[in-house]
Amino acid sequence: MKNHDDHITSYSLNWTVLIVLLILTTISILAIKMHLGAYTVALALILASVKVTIVLTYFMHLKFENLLLRLMVGGVFLLFAIVIVITFIDYYFR
Repeated sequence: MKNHDDHITSYSLNWTVLIVLLILTTISILAIKMHLGAYTVALALILASVKVTIVLTYFMHLKFENLLLRLMVGGVFLLFAIVIVITFIDYYFR
């Protein structure tokens, strides 16, 4: 079994990530209140994907994991994006 090094991040980095997540959440709330029509859902999904990526990278220490695990997580995001695109195409043609 491989020994893992400790992945210690600074408090300033954690606070910066938290502030960025709060800003993105505020943008999400403001975008919903602006009534952008069909683009509201797309913007909300894009912002949610960015927030999930930030959480996975910094709070769940994905950037310290091996390449295979990062590729598997990326594959899940790719599959999610494909499902969302197919859903929007289906919704557009109804």
